[in-house]
Amino acid sequence: MTPFDIGLLALGGMGVFVLGGMFVPIALILCSFLGVWAIKGSPILAAKMLGLAANDAIASYFFGVVPLFVLMGFLVSESGIGRDAFDVANAMFRRIKGGLGVGTVAANAIFAAVTGISIASAAVFTKIAVPEMRRHGYSSRFAVGVVAGSSVLGMLIPPSLLLILFGLLAEQSIGDLFVAGIGPGLLLALFFGLGTVAMATFTPRFVGERLSEDSAPLSRRELISKGVPITALIGLVLGGIYAGLFTPVEAGAIGAIGALVIGLLKRRLSLPALWRVLVDTGLVTASVCFLIIAAQMYSRMLAFSGVPNAFGELAATADLGLLGLIFLYVLVVILLGMILDSSSIMLILVPLMLPIVTPMGVDLIWFGIVTVIAVEIGLLTPPFGISVYVIKSTLDDDSISLWDIFVGAAPFALMMLLCLILIILFPPIAIGLL
Repeated sequence: MTPFDIGLLALGGMGVFVLGGMFVPIALILCSFLGVWAIKGSPILAAKMLGLAANDAIASYFFGVVPLFVLMGFLVSESGIGRDAFDVANAMFRRIKGGLGVGTVAANAIFAAVTGISIASAAVFTKIAVPEMRRHGYSSRFAVGVVAGSSVLGMLIPPSLLLILFGLLAEQSIGDLFVAGIGPGLLLALFFGLGTVAMATFTPRFVGERLSEDSAPLSRRELISKGVPITALIGLVLGGIYAGLFTPVEAGAIGAIGALVIGLLKRRLSLPALWRVLVDTGLVTASVCFLIIAAQMYSRMLAFSGVPNAFGELAATADLGLLGLIFLYVLVVILLGMILDSSSIMLILVPLMLPIVTPMGVDLIWFGIVTVIAVEIGLLTPPFGISVYVIKSTLDDDSISLWDIFVGAAPFALMMLLCLILIILFPPIAIGLL
């Protein structure tokens, strides 16, 4: 067999393993090892080459950005800043029709700017926003839907763990990816906010027919005490990156220190809470590290097989054009989102697509934003929809089913798709600030 045939068999075998329930990174490593062994004819050589790939994957200085931003996110979550963000956003939008839903979107956008993890946003606001919205007359489906939809902002508005992962996979500037995520993130938050008001106005049966926006306003002192710390942390981390004062790695360290100080000043960080934060940070960092090692091995195997080059030539001769190729890619990503988690989709598709789109002159920063949004749509689509499962596991109400959450999140998935189409057709939305 030719190396190309072996590469195709490795891809097919990986699909079989994943659908059979094998953990995606293990499937990637196993198929990569077997593929390189078959191509080079030596298991020892295959093991050594994959060992070098593993070392190269995490030897980069920029890999340090992962544990630091994860640590900052967990410190922010443990410090109760999510509750503060929700209170401030609710006070700002309480007079608008559907204002509590808009406030949930705004709070998620604020929370996203200091966590970068969608799952954390989903868990925090399920506890905070869903009971409050139901108390004010919102339907159960809409309450969980707006939390599920707006939670995906955590992976788009910088700092984002998925943008960091794409930067490491594609060897692109994480700072540039963060800058590029601002426009699409704000546009998506705007879509969610306007969509919430429109649904509250035109589909009251879905949102809730007897809405009550009578929550007590916050005093100026409360607004300052709740709003200033998170604003200062956002300004410190993102402002430092954009002003050139910090590298992304340094900004992660400064942000983690800032979140620790805020938590201690608010007296919300006990020793058990700090230990829990450190353990969770270690677990997430180890998982991401394992994912990146597997992706690097997978990329080496694909390069040896020549599969990406062959697919690139096929795309060039198929006369799809750049837009046709991108829309086909987005469709595949969304379909995979129905059965795989976001990191796994990126691990599988990004190494395969980069050798295809790079010769076509595609801006890889823009391509990263398109990829992340398409992947995030998968967080809301059945049957997998990891954000939906996080919300379900966090809810204390058994009367709200998984189907209710998927139905509630469907309008927000459609808004994400519309936003994605606009970004594909008008790339300056993403790269205009670069």
